[in-house]
Amino acid sequence: MAKVKIESYNSVWDAIADTPEEAANLRVRSDLMDKISVIIEASGWTQTEAASHCGVTQPRINDLLRGRISRFSLDALVNIAAALGRRVQIALEAA
Repeated sequence: MAKVKIESYNSVWDAIADTPEEAANLRVRSDLMDKISVIIEASGWTQTEAASHCGVTQPRINDLLRGRISRFSLDALVNIAAALGRRVQIALEAA
Protein backbone atom coordinates (compact mmCIF):
# COMPACT_ATOMS: atom_id res chain seq x y z
CA MET A 1 0.00 0.00 0.00
CA ALA A 2 1.36 3.41 -0.97
CA LYS A 3 1.93 5.96 1.72
CA VAL A 4 -0.04 9.18 1.51
CA LYS A 5 1.98 12.33 1.95
CA ILE A 6 0.34 14.67 4.41
CA GLU A 7 1.02 18.34 3.91
CA SER A 8 0.67 20.97 6.61
CA TYR A 9 0.21 24.69 6.18
CA ASN A 10 0.55 27.76 8.36
CA SER A 11 -2.97 28.92 7.48
CA VAL A 12 -6.01 27.92 5.49
CA TRP A 13 -5.07 30.61 2.96
CA ASP A 14 -1.71 28.95 2.33
CA ALA A 15 -3.53 25.67 1.77
CA ILE A 16 -6.02 26.93 -0.81
CA ALA A 17 -3.95 29.56 -2.62
CA ASP A 18 -1.82 28.70 -5.62
CA THR A 19 0.96 31.13 -4.68
CA PRO A 20 2.25 32.81 -1.51
CA GLU A 21 1.20 36.15 -3.01
CA GLU A 22 -2.37 34.98 -3.46
CA ALA A 23 -2.41 33.64 0.12
CA ALA A 24 -1.20 37.01 1.42
CA ASN A 25 -3.95 38.82 -0.51
CA LEU A 26 -6.61 36.44 0.82
CA ARG A 27 -5.31 36.87 4.36
CA VAL A 28 -5.50 40.69 4.22
CA ARG A 29 -8.95 40.64 2.62
CA SER A 30 -10.18 38.21 5.27
CA ASP A 31 -8.83 40.39 8.08
CA LEU A 32 -10.52 43.48 6.64
CA MET A 33 -13.81 41.65 6.18
CA ASP A 34 -13.68 40.47 9.79
CA LYS A 35 -13.00 43.97 11.11
CA ILE A 36 -15.75 45.54 9.00
CA SER A 37 -18.19 42.84 10.14
CA VAL A 38 -17.38 43.60 13.78
CA ILE A 39 -18.06 47.32 13.21
CA ILE A 40 -21.39 46.57 11.54
CA GLU A 41 -22.50 44.15 14.25
CA ALA A 42 -21.35 46.43 17.09
CA SER A 43 -23.34 49.28 15.54
CA GLY A 44 -26.49 47.18 15.62
CA TRP A 45 -27.36 48.05 12.04
CA THR A 46 -29.60 46.02 9.81
CA GLN A 47 -28.00 44.99 6.54
CA THR A 48 -29.89 47.80 4.79
CA GLU A 49 -28.62 50.37 7.29
CA ALA A 50 -25.09 49.02 7.03
CA ALA A 51 -25.27 49.22 3.24
CA SER A 52 -26.26 52.87 3.46
CA HIS A 53 -23.36 53.65 5.82
CA CYS A 54 -20.91 51.68 3.66
CA GLY A 55 -22.01 53.08 0.31
CA VAL A 56 -22.89 49.67 -1.12
CA THR A 57 -26.02 47.60 -1.66
CA GLN A 58 -27.64 45.32 0.91
CA PRO A 59 -26.67 42.18 -1.07
CA ARG A 60 -23.01 43.33 -0.90
CA ILE A 61 -23.28 43.60 2.89
CA ASN A 62 -24.84 40.13 2.98
CA ASP A 63 -21.87 38.78 0.99
CA LEU A 64 -19.45 40.50 3.35
CA LEU A 65 -21.15 39.22 6.52
CA ARG A 66 -21.25 35.69 5.09
CA GLY A 67 -17.51 35.82 4.36
CA ARG A 68 -17.73 35.53 0.59
CA ILE A 69 -14.17 36.69 0.12
CA SER A 70 -14.03 36.01 -3.62
CA ARG A 71 -16.59 38.78 -4.19
CA PHE A 72 -14.41 41.52 -2.71
CA SER A 73 -11.21 43.09 -3.91
CA LEU A 74 -8.81 44.72 -1.50
CA ASP A 75 -9.76 48.10 -3.04
CA ALA A 76 -13.46 47.52 -2.41
CA LEU A 77 -12.84 46.64 1.23
CA VAL A 78 -10.63 49.69 1.78
CA ASN A 79 -13.40 51.83 0.28
CA ILE A 80 -15.98 50.30 2.61
CA ALA A 81 -13.72 50.89 5.62
CA ALA A 82 -13.23 54.52 4.55
CA ALA A 83 -17.00 54.97 4.20
CA LEU A 84 -17.25 53.82 7.82
CA GLY A 85 -14.78 56.51 8.84
CA ARG A 86 -11.90 54.09 9.29
CA ARG A 87 -8.38 54.32 7.91
CA VAL A 88 -6.66 51.15 6.80
CA GLN A 89 -3.02 50.86 7.81
CA ILE A 90 -0.60 48.37 6.31
CA ALA A 91 2.24 46.83 8.29
CA LEU A 92 4.89 44.64 6.73
CA GLU A 93 6.27 41.74 8.76
CA ALA A 94 8.86 39.14 7.93
CA ALA A 95 7.19 36.00 6.62
